[in-house]
Amino acid sequence: MTPHPHPTGLALGAPETGRPGGLPMPPLDAWMYRDQNSGTICLTWCLVAWFQGSPPPLAELRARVLRRWGHHERLRLTPGTPGTAPDAWPRWTPGPDLDAGHHVVASPAPDGLEARAAQLLAQPLGPARPPWQLHLLPTDEGFALLLRTHHALLDGVSAITLLRALLDAQGPAVPGPRVRPAPGRTDPAPARFGPVRALADLLPRARPLPFHGPVDPRRAVGWSRLPMAEVSTARDALPSGRASANAVFLAATAGALRAVGATGPLPWLPGVCAMVPVDVRDGDGPAVLGNHYATVRVPLPRHDDPRRRLAAVDGFTRRAEFKRRARAQALLVSSRPRKHGPLSDALGRYANSPLYSSLLCSSVATHASRLGIGPARLVGVGGLPPLGPERALAVTMFLHDAHAVVAVVTDHGHQELAARLPSLIREEIHAMRP
Repeated sequence: MTPHPHPTGLALGAPETGRPGGLPMPPLDAWMYRDQNSGTICLTWCLVAWFQGSPPPLAELRARVLRRWGHHERLRLTPGTPGTAPDAWPRWTPGPDLDAGHHVVASPAPDGLEARAAQLLAQPLGPARPPWQLHLLPTDEGFALLLRTHHALLDGVSAITLLRALLDAQGPAVPGPRVRPAPGRTDPAPARFGPVRALADLLPRARPLPFHGPVDPRRAVGWSRLPMAEVSTARDALPSGRASANAVFLAATAGALRAVGATGPLPWLPGVCAMVPVDVRDGDGPAVLGNHYATVRVPLPRHDDPRRRLAAVDGFTRRAEFKRRARAQALLVSSRPRKHGPLSDALGRYANSPLYSSLLCSSVATHASRLGIGPARLVGVGGLPPLGPERALAVTMFLHDAHAVVAVVTDHGHQELAARLPSLIREEIHAMRP
């Protein structure tokens, strides 16, 4: 098959190889690498997987990683900026075979899994090796695997792909996600004015909120696991039809932010806006590792009625234009010249600011049934994303099998939000019941 260009600037269907000098990073990778390399923010993010049962011996886990991940050249890439010019474009340099002794480690958690995850989330991954590690941690019910990676290397779908490849199926396969078209449309047509829409999407849509401002170097995390049945019941709350799980998550987050007073002192003004990652992979699907997403900003409604909030969010995200906006943005980003300049740097700072978006809200599904390692069963998956330079709050919902995990990441100065929001989001989902 002839490789075809991907919206994020990588060739799909082609091996990830490079000459001795390495490969220039795609713009999305380079943006996140430069944010961390300049000292602006730590771009480490974590995928946490909980298991019931006895943990595998560390040597067996390392051997499994080599067998099942060793062929991924993406996991052997080391970042760097050759030369001495301050605006040199960063590159990926392919390295030798994986060093399982470095990449797969046992991690003690004397203060609990949440505290240990917060510590690991705040630690940058250095440039000397491929920027990822898999941590084996003890828990009260069994153990957890925590995949820690630089966001320049992997996105959320990539991490789920690796997790599924690492584990064994313990039940029937689950078909891939089905896309429900907007009413009256069967296939979203390509955008005629994609670049114009992408540029228009750069206009300010948010306003400063109480959790905005300088982000301190420490992290706080909190999570809540809830039965998938609760999410499914909330999806049936609208008389117009079944809502998406993503809409349930966003509407519940909007209600929880309102409950803690995090929407600011002027609630009647517009501008509480979630930055929502949208996967833009093509037919090759999730097997393609890297960063293959764009973000669409979704206004978060502040209605008193949970179902009104759900209807507003579901209506916005159901539009055929929603996916087209993401693809238009991905094409705009991938078309950037491979160099830094005053305009591109200013756009990067603006995209990191609270005027562009209020917080990150990401929802990801494994699309897998039961998975495990030996007799141990995977019972939950959660995502802990990095924070933006001026946005001290990120919220995720990861779906697997019979459970959903809502996770919240803040800096240490806003740790009360990490403690309160997960349970409040669950309460808001419960309140949507028909």
